[in-house]
Amino acid sequence: MIRILFVCTGNTCRSPMAEAILKNKNLPGVEVRSAGVYASAGQGASMHASHILVENDIVHNHRSKPLTKEEMEWATHIFTMTQGHKAVIISGHPNMIDKTFTLKEFVLDDKYDRDIIDPFGGSEGIYRETFKELQDLIEKLVMRLQE
Repeated sequence: MIRILFVCTGNTCRSPMAEAILKNKNLPGVEVRSAGVYASAGQGASMHASHILVENDIVHNHRSKPLTKEEMEWATHIFTMTQGHKAVIISGHPNMIDKTFTLKEFVLDDKYDRDIIDPFGGSEGIYRETFKELQDLIEKLVMRLQE
């Protein structure tokens, strides 16, 4: 069983979109969750994130969750949206280092461009760009996990 945890800041934009995109693929043997390093519990996905998912025929009933030790222990892979998120996890939980990567680092092996821009507070167009970037990265992630 592969258990993927996507992590961003507030768990209302990037990580819920990533979770929804991967869940929508209905891959056997893959479970997906998301959380935020500074999230409060119970918020819905941002309005633009929700709209972009619906626009792409993806149904996702999301409620934000703060990142917990239990969530991290559940995961076989933790994919963060930025190097900052990764640093927060590793500084507080050094034992998670072997399974924590930025999503870009894991799928692109890029040593320099590892962050996915936060669309929070931006236009719907910015959310669309973030969705497209996540969609492309998750396609590559699926291929990498199936190797």
